[in-house]
Amino acid sequence: MIYEMRAYDLKPGSVPEAEKRFGEAYEKRKAYSPLAAFWHTEIGPLNQIIHVWPYKDLEERARIRAAAVKDGVWPPKASEFIVGQQVDIMIPFDVSPEIKPGKMGPYFEMRTYTFAGGELPKIKSLWAKALPARLQFGPICAVWSTEIGSVNKFCHIWPYPTLAARDEIRKKAQATGAWPPSAVARKEGIPSYALIKQENKIVMPSAFSPLQ
Repeated sequence: MIYEMRAYDLKPGSVPEAEKRFGEAYEKRKAYSPLAAFWHTEIGPLNQIIHVWPYKDLEERARIRAAAVKDGVWPPKASEFIVGQQVDIMIPFDVSPEIKPGKMGPYFEMRTYTFAGGELPKIKSLWAKALPARLQFGPICAVWSTEIGSVNKFCHIWPYPTLAARDEIRKKAQATGAWPPSAVARKEGIPSYALIKQENKIVMPSAFSPLQ
């Protein structure tokens, strides 16, 4: 499975109308394939919407997108609001759950790390060892690495009922000494993976997002 993550930067003040148009257009678009999630930023880079589409593979993605465009049901008429776009094809880690419709948030922390070239195998190994300790305190929504788009990046997404719960859960997980994955590396006496850049943002679902 792959996930296409599309992040659009919008003109200030246009997010509500853009979401409305995407939601209306999705009523017909979902007949071709489902949306996994549709978010807007609450904290971090403002005026941004993020939509995530699951596909079996790149061939299915191309076929479905071409059909939706040919039939005139997609994309929505919202280009007047868009000032920037970033599209990444993401591959789930083995430990990543599949995104399914339902209630997980409404607050989602999206953390994106840029790593040094060649570090992905070590990242996956340390995450596989560390994640069970973190899951004692709350679920993970997804952890993916980029296959096409921004190279040498991985993204992990965490759902929370409140921002206060986020702070509490993170403190409890770190207190175990088994989280974050760099703690496992220290315990094993091995170097952790080398990171170049870290970003995070809090996003919230649109009314029509299958994941809430």
